[in-house]
Amino acid sequence: MTTEQDDVVLVEHTDGNEEDNPTSIPSVSVDDDDIDDDKKTNNHDGAEPIQIVSIGTEDDKYAFEFHEEKLNSIMRKIPPGWKVAVLSVVGAFRTGKSFLLTWFLTYLNELQKRGSVEMIDDEDKKWFERIESIGNDAFHWKGGADRDTTGIWMWSQPHFVKMKGGESLAIILVDSQGMFDNETTMSLTSAIFGLSTLLSSYQIYNVDKRIQEDNLQQLALFSEYARLAVEGADDSSSPAQQQNATADRKPFQTMEFLVRDWQHFDDEEDYDRMEEEMKEYMDKVIAEREAKDLQETREQIQACFEKTTCFGLSHPGMPVIKKNFQGEVSKMDETFLNLLDRYCKRVFSVDNLKPKVIHGREVTAVELGSYIKAYAEMFASGASFPEASTMLEATATANNSNAVNLAVNQYKDFMNRISGPSCNNFIKHKELEDDHKHLLTKAMNMFDSMATFGSRKSIEVARQSVLDVIDKEFEVYTSLNEGRNPLAGLET
Repeated sequence: MTTEQDDVVLVEHTDGNEEDNPTSIPSVSVDDDDIDDDKKTNNHDGAEPIQIVSIGTEDDKYAFEFHEEKLNSIMRKIPPGWKVAVLSVVGAFRTGKSFLLTWFLTYLNELQKRGSVEMIDDEDKKWFERIESIGNDAFHWKGGADRDTTGIWMWSQPHFVKMKGGESLAIILVDSQGMFDNETTMSLTSAIFGLSTLLSSYQIYNVDKRIQEDNLQQLALFSEYARLAVEGADDSSSPAQQQNATADRKPFQTMEFLVRDWQHFDDEEDYDRMEEEMKEYMDKVIAEREAKDLQETREQIQACFEKTTCFGLSHPGMPVIKKNFQGEVSKMDETFLNLLDRYCKRVFSVDNLKPKVIHGREVTAVELGSYIKAYAEMFASGASFPEASTMLEATATANNSNAVNLAVNQYKDFMNRISGPSCNNFIKHKELEDDHKHLLTKAMNMFDSMATFGSRKSIEVARQSVLDVIDKEFEVYTSLNEGRNPLAGLET
């Protein structure tokens, strides 16, 4: 079962041992039929990375191909109504993104075994000193100079956590194709970076040795498109929507630069000071500049992300970069290991781990799936970056679809209790009509509270679909209720 701490999130994996405890986080098992035979022997209870977006088709080598059923197989493991945090890692190829995610999984597994961050370490050794190797059967990684990951991959088993206040949260880890190699165009690089940013609540930008100006420019390039997409409204938007669009709301949540092989720590034994140095470094990087183009880059980034932070890792040691390295912890540098441990505790703390927010609203797993589908299809041609208006339309369409589904489902949930198939009592026609009108009003209020951006025409079409569906559903409930009328068929 889960334990709540003031400063950390404790991860609860699904082990199926708590079925009798109604307050525990639900157990979710992985269907063996969904796992390739050669994956069933790994160290992660059958879980594996699943490719939700692949790059290249027979007709277009730069096209994005979205694998909806694979995404749905992950989302179905998250209990209905649960919010979702999406942690992704992006950056140049061969900079250790997949290795980092595999280390995250190892940390989370150990945390689950021990129950809390206070208990993860032994009295005489730290948790990672108990591990011989992190292996290479999670997010696949390898030493050397050749590209390893292509497309976008998602870990098949969500991690379930308890936040402060007892709210449940699912965590999804995402890996993406490395950027800036000799095989990936700049347009495709922007598309990969863009799609990853759109679906993430916590994005780690993996950079080598320092944050360079082109790292900031690449981030700002997409961020400006994204800001227009999320905040923009066309001429047919209502005044309320336009006011909402100009509100001081940043479209994305956390962007964290993870500087690998940082060489400028003053004292590699004072870890608190090392973290403070990276904060000071980030403040300098993002500080105002006299040159107009440099200043605009920084303003664009700050306008798009609620938090822009930085953490540094020292070099992992020469054996780690060799092709024959197999993840042996004993071969990793001690300072690197200690910093990596602190970084895990930083990332998975309640201060940093938040549900994914789209247009000011925390989304559930089902809703997130709709958005990811819309975004992936929007990037179908990786050879060209979508127009901002296209991104706005895709986001608005997914949002309207989610609003319709939630409004209709709310109506049906209540009506099922009143006059659904499992009900036995007949309700007078006037009472049923009154209940229907009351629940219809509630459903439309829910829809209106969600469908707040995009064109007025598209919102009206979606709104009418709610009315049409509920009207048909009421006919069904009326028929079911009439079937329970004890006076049915009797003549007066």
